[in-house]
Amino acid sequence: MDARVENGGAKQQPAHEMAYLALRQMILCGEFVPGQPVTIEGVVASLEAGTTPVREAIRRLIAEGALAFHGNRRVTVPVLGPGRLDEIAYARRAIEPELVRRATARITPLDIDGLAAIDERLNIAIACGDVRGYLSENYAFHSRLYEVSDAGVLIAMAQSLWLRMGPSLRVMCGRFGTANLPDKHREALEALRRRDGDAAAAAIAADIEQGLSQIRQSLQDAG
Repeated sequence: MDARVENGGAKQQPAHEMAYLALRQMILCGEFVPGQPVTIEGVVASLEAGTTPVREAIRRLIAEGALAFHGNRRVTVPVLGPGRLDEIAYARRAIEPELVRRATARITPLDIDGLAAIDERLNIAIACGDVRGYLSENYAFHSRLYEVSDAGVLIAMAQSLWLRMGPSLRVMCGRFGTANLPDKHREALEALRRRDGDAAAAAIAADIEQGLSQIRQSLQDAG
């Protein structure tokens, strides 16, 4: 039997899953800065969730590398140094363009319309200087596109990499603002409509490179 509870015909997620997804979204959107302590009490207050679901959510995110556990039982948001960024960059270059190529072979016009709607919201966030909106919609675009590939192992790896970068992306946005943020999504959408997997992959690869370059610059400025 499904562990979720039937509620008026809709299935409600269990409390621990809801706490995990909410905390995960906060990390992705940079609501925690690198090096910031993360406490059970603080997350409980922010999410208005129970202690046990929050403890489980933190445990899962530590296992995924989105949070760091220290020997004195402290949990913090990891600080992304140049060496770790190079590792993430290498992995993203290998995984995400491949996901796009696979997605191109499976994508439908309805999928493309959904991606275009996300990109429009992203453009509005950029124009309004809405950093959180930018981070949320940018992740939503990539996540939705990669899901179409149906490549579960690669998708999970890509999601882990994005979790590790979320706080540093927020720092980067704070330094550069939204005016010069990377967005090669229009080129990717055009290539997807043509069923040109290589061109779509190249557009996303360029999008990744722009973001990585700006994060490197923000790390250098901070140093």
